[in-house]
Amino acid sequence: MSIILCEQPIEPWKELEAYQKNSTLLKGKYGACNIFTGVMRDFNQGDTVESMYLEHYPGMTELQLKHIAEQGMRQWSVLDCLIMHRVGAVAPNDTLVLVACWAVHRGDAFDACRFIMETLKTQAPFWKKETLATGRTRWVEKNSEGYQ
Repeated sequence: MSIILCEQPIEPWKELEAYQKNSTLLKGKYGACNIFTGVMRDFNQGDTVESMYLEHYPGMTELQLKHIAEQGMRQWSVLDCLIMHRVGAVAPNDTLVLVACWAVHRGDAFDACRFIMETLKTQAPFWKKETLATGRTRWVEKNSEGYQ
């Protein structure tokens, strides 16, 4: 399992290729990899959003993401998990999050990936401050509705 918070842009397909290539745990063992990528939109709550700043609590955020991943890996038969999340300044079309789950079968990979992403959205300590096209800034108080 790998948890990575980064200020630089995430290139999900390159990250996945490198992770799979370098993982001795996965070689010949998995039959499915489910991948979720979340991308910043240029709108929210009816307003145009020009940029966003993601704050986190160093140490605590990584630990919480680790607990979420471990929970998903225990609940489903998952061989490995990768979570990458942006912090700092981001712009529309930037990849904000990458969650990947490797399993022997697709059902476990799908279910664990969805669980991890939905739990991350509601429990991981990230705070988002948007800069609107009007120049006004605001803190995002509520995530978009997810699956439960």
